Amino acid sequence: MITRSKNGISKPKAFSVTNHPLPSSIEVIPTTYLQASKSADWRLAMQNEFNALQSTGTWVLVPPTSSQNVVGCKWVFRLKKNPDGSIERYKARLVAKGFHQQEGLDYHETFSPVAKPVTIRILLTFAVQFNWFLHQLDISNAFLHGDLKEDVFMVQPPGFHDPSLLNHVSS
Repeated sequence: MITRSKNGISKPKAFSVTNHPLPSSIEVIPTTYLQASKSADWRLAMQNEFNALQSTGTWVLVPPTSSQNVVGCKWVFRLKKNPDGSIERYKARLVAKGFHQQEGLDYHETFSPVAKPVTIRILLTFAVQFNWFLHQLDISNAFLHGDLKEDVFMVQPPGFHDPSLLNHVSS
């Protein structure tokens, strides 16, 4: 059997030291309330979210009836990071398990007013053309300021049950 010459072929160099900064520890993002409740940072994030929900009057606790479709809820966790990779803040969101809802019974249409990508591109084009300065902002709990046409019934969030109204649901 004839093979090619091995001249000029060498193994790649293995570098043991990297020029990139590596975190001394990697932050684990919890996937359940139980995991998050073990960390003071995540507990504070959940408390802040719960306080925002209460301060905007998002729900009232009502006794459940057999005609209501009561959906569950779940805490969702995310780390907001600075450009350098450091942690800006811990973010917790309480979400209803809407996939348990039935179209026509629990809701009639789904719509979320968001900007179309073409609108954003036009705005950026104008900004470049006219040398506009753009600023970014974050509206805390912006989704809480919308109005729902239908009533949604949800179990009380894990870790935040009202002890005097344990069998009630959020409406």
